[in-house]
Amino acid sequence: MVNMLMLSNVWRHFKKICVHKYYVGKYCFKAGLYWQGIVHDLSKFSPTEFVESVKYYQGDVSPIVACKKENGYSMAWFHHRGRNLHHYECWVDNFDNYFSGDKLTLIKMPYKYAVEMLCDYLGAGQAYMGKGFSYEKEWQWWLKKRENCAMHPYTKHFIDSALYYMRVDGDDRLLRDHEMLKVLHENNSDFLREAGE
Repeated sequence: MVNMLMLSNVWRHFKKICVHKYYVGKYCFKAGLYWQGIVHDLSKFSPTEFVESVKYYQGDVSPIVACKKENGYSMAWFHHRGRNLHHYECWVDNFDNYFSGDKLTLIKMPYKYAVEMLCDYLGAGQAYMGKGFSYEKEWQWWLKKRENCAMHPYTKHFIDSALYYMRVDGDDRLLRDHEMLKVLHENNSDFLREAGE
């Protein structure tokens, strides 16, 4: 029985990765990030990430979350975040100083990785929500996530702005406006607070 479940999880997890990669690729291509759209998350097929993810496969959330709940950490996550610069966790430094009372150093993500992270969030939403996906639901997910993530404030503002516009417009046409994406990335003002959001 366990072996049949594991075999089933192998196929279901493989499909979930492919659906996620499809949507991230679609979004990255719209944003002009062709290479990143192709190579996005290839490390998920590595034994370190794939085997653990099959073991903790849930279908509606990342297996990494389930693994962390059970073990307190995930070797797949260590492997993944160390090889994929579209994760904001790659852009945090000075962990040793944190324990002596200093703050972590949060580094503003370069444009191409910040946009890929946006596409990653959208692709994960599509993969996990399926037909229930909407930019409004993605916005609501982000509002919860943003409260506790160690992300540089300017990068956070970029994601705020991009998802806000997508929520208001109800579509992803912002991704095709490369100049606007660059403006949002470089604009460091917190327009959401000014707008009363």
